[in-house]
Amino acid sequence: MDKFDWYEFQKKQASESKVPWLREFYETPLPEVGTSIKDTPLLALDFETTGLDAKKDEIISIGLVPFDLNRVYLRQSKSWLIKPKKKLNTDSVVIHGITHSDLEDAPDLNKILPEFLEAIAGKICVVHYRQIERDFLNATFKRRFGEGIKFPVIDTLQIEWDYQKRLTSGLWKRLQGKKPASVRLGASRSRYNLPTYTPHDALIDAIATAELLQAQVSHHYDEETLLSDIWV
Repeated sequence: MDKFDWYEFQKKQASESKVPWLREFYETPLPEVGTSIKDTPLLALDFETTGLDAKKDEIISIGLVPFDLNRVYLRQSKSWLIKPKKKLNTDSVVIHGITHSDLEDAPDLNKILPEFLEAIAGKICVVHYRQIERDFLNATFKRRFGEGIKFPVIDTLQIEWDYQKRLTSGLWKRLQGKKPASVRLGASRSRYNLPTYTPHDALIDAIATAELLQAQVSHHYDEETLLSDIWV
């Protein structure tokens, strides 16, 4: 199956977008064809949301941090709390720990979007389970501006899932009852002897995702691996 052509997609969006700052985002070039993972400007990204349904739930926290294969640049990290249009439900508060009072003085998402897009423009976002970050951002843009947003990411969950499937594939392993291990962020990190962090804080999860990709590349790839071989 042919891989999605992100370069052509970005070029098309830059010429067709009606939202000025979204058009500016698409006009920022992606890393050149043939860029290796070690030379890619990486940025780990995580959202906390009011639920798991991108069509009705909302983003209430964003964390991001730039990194490369050797360092995580904590001083350049950013995080935002965002006031949702609807009240939080109790179930989501239990998971992420963000309360109504935490969000009382938080800005609307529209206020931080220009700064957010500037931070990720030209970078390759690294996420753990892209259906959250990609789907929520796309759905949010469609609701607010009538246009979605889409960009390439590296998905550490997908990398881990593919590796676990390889470990448990084959008739003999299936007969032995071997199944892929959990690919949740904490479980994935533990297999690389990375420290345990408290989950469901957007910035902490972004840092955890950055460290996980560093470990995955060290164990399963070469630093000269092409970006285009692992982005989705």
